[in-house]
Amino acid sequence: MRSKNSDPRNGARPNNTLATKLRFFGQDETGSLTVFAFAIFMIMVIVGGLGIDVMRAEMQRTRLQNTLDRAVLAAADLDQQLDPEAVVNDYFDKMGMTDYLTSVTVDDGLNYRTVSAQASATVRTQFMQILGREELDGLRDKDAEEARLSFKSLKFVTVPAKGTAEERIANVEISMVLDISGSMRSNSKMSNLRSAAKTFVDTVITTDTQDLISLSIVPYTAQVNAGPAIFDRLNVNELHGFSHCIEFNDYEFNTTNFSTTRAYEQMQHFEAGSYRRDPITNPGCPKRSYERISAFSQNASALRSQIDSLTPRANTSIHLGMKWGVSLLDPSFQPIIQDMADDGEVDVDFANRPASYSDSETLKTVILMTDGVNVNTRRIKSWAYANDSHYAHWNRYPLYYYVNNYVGYYYRSNFYYTKYTSSQADSLLDDICDAAKDNGIVIWSIGFEVNNHGANVMKDCASSDSHFFRVEGIEITEAFAAIARQINQLRLTQ
Repeated sequence: MRSKNSDPRNGARPNNTLATKLRFFGQDETGSLTVFAFAIFMIMVIVGGLGIDVMRAEMQRTRLQNTLDRAVLAAADLDQQLDPEAVVNDYFDKMGMTDYLTSVTVDDGLNYRTVSAQASATVRTQFMQILGREELDGLRDKDAEEARLSFKSLKFVTVPAKGTAEERIANVEISMVLDISGSMRSNSKMSNLRSAAKTFVDTVITTDTQDLISLSIVPYTAQVNAGPAIFDRLNVNELHGFSHCIEFNDYEFNTTNFSTTRAYEQMQHFEAGSYRRDPITNPGCPKRSYERISAFSQNASALRSQIDSLTPRANTSIHLGMKWGVSLLDPSFQPIIQDMADDGEVDVDFANRPASYSDSETLKTVILMTDGVNVNTRRIKSWAYANDSHYAHWNRYPLYYYVNNYVGYYYRSNFYYTKYTSSQADSLLDDICDAAKDNGIVIWSIGFEVNNHGANVMKDCASSDSHFFRVEGIEITEAFAAIARQINQLRLTQ
């Protein structure tokens, strides 16, 4: 007979109560989502923490790299006289990063200075270390390590910085083409030009640039005085002994080439003025020695002296000045410079200049300056400029004065013709500027108190808009100084 307690109908409980509860608990799914959500939350915290650590490390790396870049750039500047390594150390000291600088290397040469530096800082991590591993395997690759961060442990992240700056003054050939026409007489323009041009000379010709930088000065008015040293080495149909100017054909402005064999016509010696002078004092073709081309010089004293002597007169032919400035940089001119060097008329160190356009060690550049615009220019017709008596006559009488006083109105135009209209001269200037740029010649242009037309012409000639300066008054000095600085520009090489 069963006991009462064992009868299920009397509410008796089974004796395996604990096992039953465990079975029920195992089958119960209530709260499982909470466990999963917690696991996801922890993963998000860890990943977010890793991102924060990386961001903090990257911010420190950027700050360190920026300081290093500024330091090596300043140290590599050839103009500063301080010890380059001391300059780098001073930059890091000012930024409170002295302990991060690991090495500074300086390489000084005759025409260059290279400064390299390396630095390294450690950033303590806040989240990575909770992973409990010493190395962050699988999270690094070689390229990322070299370019950005080096994770050496989970407790600390090492952020490196390195860089190299170099200033190198290679061989530089410069033609400085200066407008000395009559309009330069007003508003202290000639005085300001003299100051600016001498600043340029003193900036680019220093003891550090000895035998590296050559400077040619090309003063121009209505023509360019080549000077006897160049003139006598050309094949010129010489008509008179008053000056040393030659004429170019229009097609010659399409090329930088300068023919040393073709027969050039000598420029006529006359003045187009309306007032009597005997002899004339303001001819289109100049003769004064300070108006001669100074070719391939590094004699700063002589160049400054010539600049100080420049005097405004006559009118403006920018295209002729530019043609000569570019020709002096063309390799076709080298035989003339070689011959001048052999005769002691050019520094022997520049006997092999102008260099080939393919010479990667040589920079060729023109600085073209004007205060005006091209104007119509005249020539005397050949029948009235055919013999010695004609040459002597036009040395006494200005053209317009003579025809207005001694020639009937209807016959006056028989005496002269227009060699260049202003628009034609602008077009020829554009041609020679394009030819120069096609050969890699860097053109800087300066519009000195010019009108809008003159500014546009000069801007079109320049290598780019940033190579053009439109200036007033003493601003011309800063323009020349800025050009000089950019010729000796720093390059961040790494």
